[in-house]
Amino acid sequence: NTLAGCENGKCGLPDKVEQTPRSQQEPAGQGLPTQPDRLVNRQEDDVDLEALVNDMNASLESMQSDTVPLLQNGQHARSQPRASGTRSVQPQASPRQRVQRSQPVHILAVRRLQEEDQQFRTSSLPAIPNPFPELCGPGSPPVLTSGSLPPSQAAAKQDVKVFSEDGTSKVVEILADMTARDLCQLLVYKSHCVDDNSWTLVEHHPHLGLERCLEDHELVVQVESTMASESKFLFRKNYAKYEFFKNPMNFFPEQMVTWCQQSNGSQSQLLQNFLNSSSCPEIQGFLHVKELGKKSWKKLYVCLRRSGLYCSTKGTSKEPRHLQLLADLEDSNIFSLIAGRKQYSAPTDHGLCIKPNKVRNETKELRLLCAEDEQTRTCWMTAFRLLKYGMLLYQNYRIPQQRKALLSPFSTPVRSVSENSLVAMDFSGQTGRVIENPAEAQSAALEEGHAWRKRSTRMNILGSQSPLHPSTLSTVIHRTQHWFHGRISREESHRIIKQQGLVDGLFLLRDSQSNPKAFVLTLCHHQKIKNFQILPCEDDGQTFFSLDDGNTKFSDLIQLVDFYQLNKGVLPCKLKHHCIRVAL
Repeated sequence: NTLAGCENGKCGLPDKVEQTPRSQQEPAGQGLPTQPDRLVNRQEDDVDLEALVNDMNASLESMQSDTVPLLQNGQHARSQPRASGTRSVQPQASPRQRVQRSQPVHILAVRRLQEEDQQFRTSSLPAIPNPFPELCGPGSPPVLTSGSLPPSQAAAKQDVKVFSEDGTSKVVEILADMTARDLCQLLVYKSHCVDDNSWTLVEHHPHLGLERCLEDHELVVQVESTMASESKFLFRKNYAKYEFFKNPMNFFPEQMVTWCQQSNGSQSQLLQNFLNSSSCPEIQGFLHVKELGKKSWKKLYVCLRRSGLYCSTKGTSKEPRHLQLLADLEDSNIFSLIAGRKQYSAPTDHGLCIKPNKVRNETKELRLLCAEDEQTRTCWMTAFRLLKYGMLLYQNYRIPQQRKALLSPFSTPVRSVSENSLVAMDFSGQTGRVIENPAEAQSAALEEGHAWRKRSTRMNILGSQSPLHPSTLSTVIHRTQHWFHGRISREESHRIIKQQGLVDGLFLLRDSQSNPKAFVLTLCHHQKIKNFQILPCEDDGQTFFSLDDGNTKFSDLIQLVDFYQLNKGVLPCKLKHHCIRVAL
């Protein structure tokens, strides 16, 4: 094969070059060099030009057959009619220029580029079965092809309204995949609260008299889709959400739990039996059960297993022929009754309910139960959560602790005062020291209490020029604290304690209803609520407050709370957590 000549200074390469005599070809000076010159150039460039030209011609022809070139004005080039017996010749540069320059690229049409891009984007996606094959026509396949998939869209957003305990509310825009924990952290950030991992989102149904705390992994949008229009979300503290993982040994009474396998009774074994899906723990005991469609209640022997809640039709027998299914755990959630006596004629105030997710306003399908005391109700509700979620519940408990371990000490949030962060100190010498002896610590605390009284008396003698009289200041300064809830009833204070978790050391202060000048400390200990009256007493014309009939006196309630956070004194335990209400 030989190379063709050049016309008008532009060289072209036909697909097939006929062998013609050299006398019929154009002069060499107007086209390509002669054979000796070509050999010299091949040696100089060290490139096989003939093979390179043939390869580029083949690729160029394949591009021309598959693509449509564009002119400068953006219109498609029209195909020119070809003369019979001739072939179209594409203009090409010289071999040396072809080697040194990059080749031109034909631009595809815009629509062709979009089609190829869409095909490339969905080519790696697997075929998805059509969930509605009966809707497909005769020619439509039952499997969705990659081209029929919609383009990827941004994550959907939705507005959620959240209420606080004082009735205020806030509308928050959240993503469809936001969990309850994420929303609580967002509300903590917006309301400038201390994030101590005890905040929770509450699903509240006022028309049914039910409420429950959402688990941290639950999707807010998904839960809201199962709620009625009257229902709402509440933003609240709950210190007892993971109390079982902190004190598992003292949680369930021994007679309430039975195991299908022998247990050694250790703390790790107890947790493993509840979290392991292969184990078969059973929670058993007597509960008041409301009959479906009736107002009457019956006291039955109830057994809670992984498969559901059963009642015995013959005493305390757990034989299969004597067990009757009351409720399933799969598509249900457990709630606490807000006003069981008034709304459902419950025998006690410690009611609980297993509500199917499909139920919104109807009360016929609600499985209402009632326990004898608050501790028993808490055990049943905790057992329901453990058997339903298992290891997922334990992971929710561990995530905040793992995040805290990763943070530096300077980036951790300031937490409330607790018995783990405060110790008794002695600053009487040149340097301070930690008081290890409990008796010495109590004596030092008493001396500190008397020192406060001496300082206040000294200020009165010297004549304090403060704009507010000290005696007046001591009676109003506590109203700025979160733990003081003002004029609320005894029943209301107990309700707040129950809502925020029956854990040891949870407390609040309120005005006394019987004595206008006194206050009441409401404290939780061993899942029981106790009240202690704080009485005013006068000494040398100064007003003090005391819990122990004047043995330990404090100039104001802030000093009193600070003291009992360090020392339990006459209380059954130290003050650890305070009930708080946040305005959104």
